[in-house]
Amino acid sequence: MYGRRALGLGLSALVFALFALGLDAAQSVQPGASEQPISFRLIVVSTADKAAQLLEQLKNGADFSKLADAESLDPSASQGGLIGPIALSELRADLQAALRPLPVGGVSGVLQLPTGFAIVQRAEPSASSSRMRGNEVLAVSAASNVKFTLSVDGFSEAGTALNNLEKPADWNQSSRLICEYRQQAVDRVNGALSKVLASEAQSLRSTYTPLEVIEGHVSLGQLAAYTGDMARTVAEFEQAHRLAERDNPAALPDLEQMLAIASVHRAEIDNGIYSAPGDRCLLSTKGGGSLSKPAAFDDAVKRLLALLDQRPNDIELKWFLNAAYMATGGYPARVPPKHLIATSDFASPEDVGRFVDVAPQAGVNSFSSAGGVVVDDFDNDGQLEILTSNFDSCGRMQLFHRKANGLFEDRAQQAGLSEQLGGLNLSQADYNNDGCKDVLVMRGGWELAQRRSLLRNNCDGTFTDVTAAAGLLTPVTSSQTAAWTDIDNDGWLDLFVGNEDAPVQLFWNRGNGTFEDIAAAAGVRRTAFTKAVSAGDYDNDGFPDLYVSNFSNGNVLFHNNGNKTFRDVTAVAGVHGADRGFPAWFFDYDNDGWLDIFASSYYLSIEETARSYMGLPLNASTMKLYRNAKDGTFLDVTAAANLEKVLMPMGSNFGDIDNDGFLDIYLGTGSPSYVSLAPSMMLRNKNGASFVDVTVSSGTGEMHKGHGVAFADLDNDGDEDIAFKVGGATPGDAHAFRLFENPGHGNDWLGLNLVGVRSNRAAIGARIKVTVQGTDGTRREIHRTVGSGGSFGASPLEQHVGLGKAARIVEVEIKWPASGTRQVFTDITKNQVIEIREMDNRYNAIDRTLLPLGARRAR
Repeated sequence: MYGRRALGLGLSALVFALFALGLDAAQSVQPGASEQPISFRLIVVSTADKAAQLLEQLKNGADFSKLADAESLDPSASQGGLIGPIALSELRADLQAALRPLPVGGVSGVLQLPTGFAIVQRAEPSASSSRMRGNEVLAVSAASNVKFTLSVDGFSEAGTALNNLEKPADWNQSSRLICEYRQQAVDRVNGALSKVLASEAQSLRSTYTPLEVIEGHVSLGQLAAYTGDMARTVAEFEQAHRLAERDNPAALPDLEQMLAIASVHRAEIDNGIYSAPGDRCLLSTKGGGSLSKPAAFDDAVKRLLALLDQRPNDIELKWFLNAAYMATGGYPARVPPKHLIATSDFASPEDVGRFVDVAPQAGVNSFSSAGGVVVDDFDNDGQLEILTSNFDSCGRMQLFHRKANGLFEDRAQQAGLSEQLGGLNLSQADYNNDGCKDVLVMRGGWELAQRRSLLRNNCDGTFTDVTAAAGLLTPVTSSQTAAWTDIDNDGWLDLFVGNEDAPVQLFWNRGNGTFEDIAAAAGVRRTAFTKAVSAGDYDNDGFPDLYVSNFSNGNVLFHNNGNKTFRDVTAVAGVHGADRGFPAWFFDYDNDGWLDIFASSYYLSIEETARSYMGLPLNASTMKLYRNAKDGTFLDVTAAANLEKVLMPMGSNFGDIDNDGFLDIYLGTGSPSYVSLAPSMMLRNKNGASFVDVTVSSGTGEMHKGHGVAFADLDNDGDEDIAFKVGGATPGDAHAFRLFENPGHGNDWLGLNLVGVRSNRAAIGARIKVTVQGTDGTRREIHRTVGSGGSFGASPLEQHVGLGKAARIVEVEIKWPASGTRQVFTDITKNQVIEIREMDNRYNAIDRTLLPLGARRAR
């Protein structure tokens, strides 16, 4: 459900006709000469219940176009659901049957289409001048004056192909079948459309309108972009452009911009920027990098400059030109002065030292589409591993384990993970309290419903898929977000799952390896397009509460009543969030002992990102930081914290980059479109008062698509490095993994490995308070809650606590969720890792050997 600017170009009515009549019969499509075209409005939702509710509203006088705009998943939502004029014979048989008897203004019952549950309304034939049919699952219509990005990626085209492919009912319960049908769908549409467009010119013109033929070439170009064949993309777009010059000049501006976008992406691939990025695709105010094959990039720049000559005030074009130069090493020197975005708009006001990407030297050889990342110790050998997933339906997981020489190697096959294909996000927990961390794989985000996988750790270096046995296989949903938490403090971790256009699920852990969905009884069974869920005890009553971030219609805060039920306190608490949300989490950013809330906004708009950097007025809601007022409410401190920005954050997490004791934020940004060149952002926490953008000085401003983020001390030198899963939503946007090594800041630290006894074994939800005293005698508290961090990417459950400079640990206090036990230790030496077991009066020091990470030894 990634958004796309409405173009009138995409997966065409011609392709829709191929699906309606059968791909093999595509060339025989001949609408009757006497048949009058019709127009109609369409609403598509994901469930029959939702469709029935909307139908009841329509019977009671609701406006169809407004409901479509607000509720429909079809791209026609942005035009009030309007489609046509189009011949009835080009539609599916069930749509024909529903529409044929309807008078103008008449409304059908609920229909089941390949894309969901639908309602149609007959419209005046003259209501629309476009024959374009919805080509993707879209967000609701554009808000305010936000300009959404132009998409060149093929993501929605491939998704629509999969939607319309005939599949068995249980296809989405097998990751292998998901892979096979994905490949089959794209291949079939590619072949059929190529065959049609290769037919004799006279036959083609007599069968399809000029616009349909143009759209057909655009669709072929988009599908080529999906797989990364950018040479063909450019060729198909150029053919569409030649036809548009003669038949549809109104399409030329978008086609020219699409050609420029495709050309830049082609130049990046040709120059190896995705596979061996180095510093070439980092946000930088100094330039750098070089091109081995500059010709393709020169062609792209010429296209962009020609467009800017026509539209010199187009902020999106100006940003993309500057971002393209950054991604290929030419910013700022080669950017024409009249189009240059000032280096001061990007410069960091503080120098935090440069984080260097050492993934290749460390042996973390991963090149894939989007995905999740978990950094943790899965085999209890005292060393951290890196586990990643791959959004590509046929992409394999990777498990990077330390070898004897300290470098990493992929052991996914030995671990039994080689058949775990796809997966957009990952999270870890010890759900069965056996002392070994298990893994949840989430699939279907932004796409069709697909299975999730619960992988039980066998405590011998292998995993077993126990999804069905645990009761988590059905119903299959579209999701990329879940939170492990013990909602009733019975010592067993429960699972809260956020779904997209399906009810959230709250799986209560029975303690015998199985789960029961109690969402309805618990009062949390809401339906939204949910992009993040987080658990945390915001009111310090001993029970974890739940926060839900939704892509539309606002976020929700559920208060835990202490009896396995929750109540919605969003309005009272004042944490509605932005109009559109994505990453969100609880964390104590100001170290006052009360959990605060970070809630991003997410607009598919390069222009709004550019405005945020350039200091221009914003048209969209910014990300939000809510400070806990300690009375059940929160204060919006976004402006005071310097976070009034509109970005496109996806994979995001928090950690302490400089060991000062305050939690910093790293936001991976992007969208499927290849136009979305926008730097990931590192935000340094200034003493719990505000955040400073230190992206440039830290060297972490990756310009390509940022997904899973984990903070972890991978070389055991006492500071947190950053494991960063980079890559887009399509196979053609695959990217190398980033492993940013922390340069160190000379501050002290403490590692805390907590082991639950009556509480859950992984200690998730345990509260930590470390009191330190500086050389001047001043005391301060540092607070942490055990968990894996943000909502997209998972840091180790072992907690890393920065202490600041020359600090003396006065006291470490642990509060356990299930037993209510409070442990206090006063004799702990800093700069070490210790293990604390629930209810023990002693702790154990853990010896950690310094390990290499990249070209140099750890400090």
